[in-house]
Amino acid sequence: MRAEDRLHDAATIFRVMVLRDACLTAARGALRFAKREAAMEDIAAERAAKSLLAEHKANARFGTIGPPDAPATIADAYDIQEKYVALLRGEHGEAVGYKVGLTSATMQKFCGIDHPIAGVVLAKRVHRSGTTVRRSDFGRLGLEFEIAVRIKSDVPATGQPCTAEMIAPHIGGVCAAIELVDDRDADYASLDVRSLVADNSWNGGIVLSEFVATWPDLEGVLGRATEDKVGIGEGHGRDILGHPFNSVAWLATQLASRGGTLKAGQVVMTGSVMKTVFPTEDANYRFDLAPIGFVEVQVRP
Repeated sequence: MRAEDRLHDAATIFRVMVLRDACLTAARGALRFAKREAAMEDIAAERAAKSLLAEHKANARFGTIGPPDAPATIADAYDIQEKYVALLRGEHGEAVGYKVGLTSATMQKFCGIDHPIAGVVLAKRVHRSGTTVRRSDFGRLGLEFEIAVRIKSDVPATGQPCTAEMIAPHIGGVCAAIELVDDRDADYASLDVRSLVADNSWNGGIVLSEFVATWPDLEGVLGRATEDKVGIGEGHGRDILGHPFNSVAWLATQLASRGGTLKAGQVVMTGSVMKTVFPTEDANYRFDLAPIGFVEVQVRP
């Protein structure tokens, strides 16, 4: 080989090595940047979660989470929610289920989204029918009248959107239920749905009747709510995304997108069949879900 050729080859090899090293340096830099960004986002979510906890303890009015910790996306909001729920567990127990909200097209349009939202139900916030709740324990107590289901077997993550048909074999019980929501007197004219999600989608507890192992077609089931035996509203199972199992299927898909799954024994609040009621006086509330059962809650100061 001529000397000129050897020099040319050596120069080519040198350029390749320089380019390779530059690419490796750039890749390492990009990875460090991504890790730094992730760490910064994690810190922001942690800060926002602690702020939410402090607001609840101070009984502060609900408001939009502002800069620099404001969630830019729904995914960011769920990141905050996870950290906020983790802070709640010491006082309220471990996660035992979920709530699904915004299950009507009207409310989704109002909030500027095209899908429901989810929150976590904690063990010490689960109450049996007939319990007494106090308005003073909430920023503003709301009651939502719902169909709840109990999961009997783990729902596998398949990588595909879950459907009602796929979820049905995993449901072992159905009952009448009332969700205790705390909107902390939110200003609905300026409601930020991402801040709502971060605030555990406003779940403050649930009240359950006895679960039944057999049930009729839930699409046509009628639920009626009363306040001191006076009717205040009603709705059908079909008012929950067309069928309550559609709500559970959406939740399963949402959890899978974040690396989670529905587990045996968990309870899912599928969504309200009618508008939320905000008690202002002492009263007894009852939700009849014939022929499945009924659930009652007493509201006091």
